[in-house]
Amino acid sequence: MTTNAIPYEKSQLEIIDTVPERALVVLAHPDDGELGAGGVMATWAARGCDIAMVVCTSGSSGSNDPSMTSEEIVPIRRAEQIKASEVAGAQHVEFLDHPDGGLEADRVFLGEIVWMIRKYRPEVVLCHDPHRFNGFNHRDHRMVGTCVLDAIYPYARDHLHFPEHLEHEGIEPYKVREVLMWGADTPNVIVDTTNGVEKQIEALHQHESQVGGLSGGPAVGDRLRERARTVATNYPFEYGQTYRRLIARG
Repeated sequence: MTTNAIPYEKSQLEIIDTVPERALVVLAHPDDGELGAGGVMATWAARGCDIAMVVCTSGSSGSNDPSMTSEEIVPIRRAEQIKASEVAGAQHVEFLDHPDGGLEADRVFLGEIVWMIRKYRPEVVLCHDPHRFNGFNHRDHRMVGTCVLDAIYPYARDHLHFPEHLEHEGIEPYKVREVLMWGADTPNVIVDTTNGVEKQIEALHQHESQVGGLSGGPAVGDRLRERARTVATNYPFEYGQTYRRLIARG
């Protein structure tokens, strides 16, 4: 895990200090949510936010152990994600089980994300930023970010999109208030995660098949603290996470 984080002037990023009643975290692979939003989830959950996570792939390609197979790694990663979600403070976890590396921002996937938005009715959605150009961006991350933005506007909002959803009790059109995207080249908001960064690290370490390999090794906690401390430079708190925020249209 690498970071190009630089100190931010106070005037550059708006501080988000309100906590939503409900939030939805949509991630491509098990452990992406803890990396991108673990500190925020832990901070908001401690203040009463109801958080749901949607894991879009099974993580079937997530191993650099040459003896590991996809059939073996999938149940391992699912169990790890469940434990990590509990540590981070999420109350709900959904698995869409698309193949790792095989996500398509097609109508099937779009309909699944629209359903999750209509089901959990979050004020805030957190996800990957699909428009990242200053570094490599996993294709699955791009597909998730693209699909989430499309689902928020206009598909989940408008009753004539996926009208078959409305045949189910409790599923109604819904307008998300805002989206926060992690991994952005040009973030415009920051969240104080001083009270959540240690839970973020603990949650990430539940992904034992990844820590020590794909997620950055045993020093991942030190790097997360350093990144969170760096982006919070010149702010009135010690640790933070930055996002690109879009406010949904009226």
